Amino acid sequence: MTTKGTRKNSFATKAVRHGTTRSVFGEHSEAIFQTSSFIFNTAEEAAQRFSGDQDGPIYSRFTNPNIEMFEERLASLENAEASCATSTGMSAIMLTCLTFLKSGDRILATPSLFGATIQAFETVVKKFDIGIDYAHLTDSTDWEAKLKPSTKLIFLESPSNPLNEIADLKKIAELSSKAGIISVVDNCICTPALQNPTAFGIDLSLHSATKFIDGQGRSLGGIIAGNKNLIRELKKTMRFCGFSLSPFNSWLLFKSLETLDVRMNQHSRSAKKIAEWLSKDKRVNAVHYPGLTSHPQYELAMSQQKSGGALVSFEIKNPSDESAQARAWKIIDNMTLFSRTGNLGDTRSTVTHPATTTHAKVETKTKKLAGITDGLIRLSIGLEDYEDLILDLNEAMS
Repeated sequence: MTTKGTRKNSFATKAVRHGTTRSVFGEHSEAIFQTSSFIFNTAEEAAQRFSGDQDGPIYSRFTNPNIEMFEERLASLENAEASCATSTGMSAIMLTCLTFLKSGDRILATPSLFGATIQAFETVVKKFDIGIDYAHLTDSTDWEAKLKPSTKLIFLESPSNPLNEIADLKKIAELSSKAGIISVVDNCICTPALQNPTAFGIDLSLHSATKFIDGQGRSLGGIIAGNKNLIRELKKTMRFCGFSLSPFNSWLLFKSLETLDVRMNQHSRSAKKIAEWLSKDKRVNAVHYPGLTSHPQYELAMSQQKSGGALVSFEIKNPSDESAQARAWKIIDNMTLFSRTGNLGDTRSTVTHPATTTHAKVETKTKKLAGITDGLIRLSIGLEDYEDLILDLNEAMS
């Protein structure tokens, strides 16, 4: 039986209580349905399941209780009608493209995207005669100017990774609605704990659940939430293309949602303290954090987000006799509490050099448009004591 409240629950309550399905054994902690397929009582029941006349699981590629529990809970947290889980965040992006685009269509995106997303668009999606156009993330008039009759999908990330640039979601939603275009926001950096893109009129909110939703660097996953009709189309494609999330990873991600609110609040509090410290350090040229009043889009960010989030990026100053990359690498190598990894959204703080890792394969021109410089360092603030992290940063830059 699925538990559903009779009154409107808070985010924290929904994160713990919504979406639960219990078996006949009445387990308190949800069971793992680690099976490839499900049996039918009769041949007639099998036929009814396959025809869609009867609800119930068939095959774990497209029907599994663990996946459905995760989808229901995430949709509840996003205040969306439905959601569709996938094996990774990148598979969620590719599923979206396969579902809503055909040869001759175009995507309007922004250079301020995760490096792998740009690579997927430029090296894979283009093979299917789908064009890609780019607008400046923070300039709503540029988005409108770049629209073409063949534009069928608007795709953006806000806040952006790694510079924390902010798009005006309401204006983007109004633009896409007027043009009859599907709008998609990668909400991976904020998660529904801090931001609900659909509340501003965005059609689909997409996540790499590998990041903050899992929150502990254990599992891969992706999910898309939004209008039930759009989600239905995504699931039709999913059934035959196999971007499926495994039952075990579904269970891990479902359970991780229980602590999402607590984790994101703590991540954000520590990240703001660290951003404030960096902004006062003379060894730093610039700090990119939307929770700082000095951020150029601070007011917009705080009107869309509950807080600034966990991602902090900063530009280092370097002596004239040392390249910015060499200086940045030296600082990163000197850190002891930050894990050197390309991932983010972990309980453990992480650090990376975007120019030579996450955006290494992005064309120089696009990298420049996105503001990815050799002196840029990205931090994902974990759950350690922020004072210990500041001490580590201070020593690493000395």
